[in-house]
Amino acid sequence: MKLLLASNGNTIFNLLPKIVDQPINQLKIGWVTTAAKGVEDLTYLKTHRQIMRKTGWNFAEIDIENKSPKQLKKIFADKDIIHIEGGNTFYLLKAVRKTGFDKIIKELIDRGVTYAGTSAGSYIMCPTIEMSTWKPKPKPRFGLKDLTALNYVPFLLSVHYDPKNKELLKKAIRNTEYPVRILTDGQALLIQDDKVTFIGRGKEVKLK
Repeated sequence: MKLLLASNGNTIFNLLPKIVDQPINQLKIGWVTTAAKGVEDLTYLKTHRQIMRKTGWNFAEIDIENKSPKQLKKIFADKDIIHIEGGNTFYLLKAVRKTGFDKIIKELIDRGVTYAGTSAGSYIMCPTIEMSTWKPKPKPRFGLKDLTALNYVPFLLSVHYDPKNKELLKKAIRNTEYPVRILTDGQALLIQDDKVTFIGRGKEVKLK
């Protein structure tokens, strides 16, 4: 199992080529942008698309919503990397469950496909997405009540760390049953089977 769980997209572009076994331009990437349907400002999506085109990444942009498991299996059959883009985590998790994409993700990872998550795409690999509620301003939940996520890692992630939200985050950390790893933009965690490695810019933030 190889997972790259990042705070932001630029981190993926910088680090993903370093952790794969072949030149990244030779690999086929399934870029899932469904989480972006839950947000209004899509500037980041346009930027990420432009960067991948400019650098010659071989990617297919995919919306998993309203697709059957059979369709999704066919779409991802030849992919070497699955890259789940950020956006609204509630929207993404709801779509992942409804389409059965959670089972497809397991099949892909078991097959040796590298999973790269950005923000919401990183959050859904945790035990829950409760950290999506740790915000000064609540995000739309799109009717999602059960926050149980895919549970590939035994900790929660808090990404896009901003020191001004330090006290809010410290309180949330005290009230959760899970360990919490904090990432600023430019940072990620690389999970290879049971080994977890912090990578990226600067030092990992530790709050108590």
